[in-house]
Amino acid sequence: MGLIMEKEQGLQRVDVKGGVLSPVELQRIIDHAQDLGLDAFHFGSRQDIIFPIKDNKGNKVISHPSFDSSFFASENQQNISSSYVSIDIFEATVWLRGTTYLYILEEFRYKPKLKINITDPKQQIVPLFAGDLNFIASANEDYWYLFLKLPGWDEMYYPVFIYTWDIAKIAKVIEEVYLELNTIEDLFQFLNEHLDTNNKVIEKPLKVDFNPFPYYEGMNKMGLNQYWLGLYWRNNKYDLKFLNALCEFCIEHRIGKICLTPWKSFILKGIPRGSKLALEKLLGQFGINVRHSALELNWHLPVDNKKALDLKKFLVMNFDQNDISTYGLTFGITINRDNKRYFTSVMIEENKTPDVIKDFVIRPTYNVLYAKNFNPNTQQYIVYAQDIDQMDLPGLLLELTKTYFQNLGTQEVAQNLGGVLEKEVLEVEVYQCLDCQTIYDASVGDVISDIPIGINFEDLSDDYSCSLCGASKNRFEKIHIEVT
Repeated sequence: MGLIMEKEQGLQRVDVKGGVLSPVELQRIIDHAQDLGLDAFHFGSRQDIIFPIKDNKGNKVISHPSFDSSFFASENQQNISSSYVSIDIFEATVWLRGTTYLYILEEFRYKPKLKINITDPKQQIVPLFAGDLNFIASANEDYWYLFLKLPGWDEMYYPVFIYTWDIAKIAKVIEEVYLELNTIEDLFQFLNEHLDTNNKVIEKPLKVDFNPFPYYEGMNKMGLNQYWLGLYWRNNKYDLKFLNALCEFCIEHRIGKICLTPWKSFILKGIPRGSKLALEKLLGQFGINVRHSALELNWHLPVDNKKALDLKKFLVMNFDQNDISTYGLTFGITINRDNKRYFTSVMIEENKTPDVIKDFVIRPTYNVLYAKNFNPNTQQYIVYAQDIDQMDLPGLLLELTKTYFQNLGTQEVAQNLGGVLEKEVLEVEVYQCLDCQTIYDASVGDVISDIPIGINFEDLSDDYSCSLCGASKNRFEKIHIEVT
């Protein structure tokens, strides 16, 4: 954990690696916040914890006598985001376990300066492509795609799968060297020369199906004898007395982890059936509402920004009064376009006031964008309307939601090396290693063995060997596979 100064907003951030921490760790953060005169803090979009700049009396927190500099991290440190929060409660890749995430996170023994995402493409609650290094689980057990969005680089996939136990060390070396390299080929060669890794050839591009965004609040069944609880605050100000009492409950009832989401909320998993009543009583004693409408939940706003929160309240009120359904959609608001890494279905951008008229009081205008196929994982946003007055936004968003429901279920999206593919099934002839099932496909070649695209298997030299296990060429057999 570490705390970062965000100078632009006057906020301070406590990193929570992967968005997962124990009740004791959260109590430590709560104790420090209370020592600094705070009665609440916020959750951030990268599953972190945000401290206000001022205490309850209006004094700057950083000037408080209890301010402990050893609690803080450097300004350029980034939190690691992960979809550990979704495991066991939402759809998941079959081989992924909570212990897999925890092992990977434990291996990060350095403080990353790049944004790192470790996610499952089957879930919807944590964005896949919001980091600089995006490790995304494949269908192959313990292997991950790596999508690079390095500052100053073109966005692209790493040419081979990354092994689970190599993720942390590969991320560390990429962070150290990427500024000195020019191409993905240079990076690939450098890592192969300097690291002992267990890579695997990519047989198929990553395919990401669109599914409606899940409802993540309230008490819900988890298997036969357990529950999970999602909690959300409308204003993203989480009361420290309640959080401390909740930590005590978790310790008493042996609930080992608290999981933060990118949606300014958190989830408890593995609540024993016999503890459900005691937890409900605790929520009632603090007056905690656990059944907000989906109209309220699915919004991403900048932290501690009153203008964005007021706009959201205005729009939600209009949705509610007009009985508008937004099930499965997510909405985001950005002020002065301060963040271009969007991960919602619909984005509302406030336009920056031109400098020539900044001394005059004028009403702000907004742009409305939506993700292609309303799937934020496409990373492609389409402008729906520009320079719109606030009073016209509800009507525009109503029409946009109608378009979403008209097309729901008719589009499938594949995220791959080139972008978006239409679904098409082809049968191709490839050769498969009998020892480890690695595929040699002439249309892909073999990057590890320096075999370029287009070389047929029959034309490979007799001393060719499997790039993964080293099996000889005669250990490959011809097979046919379907590629979508």
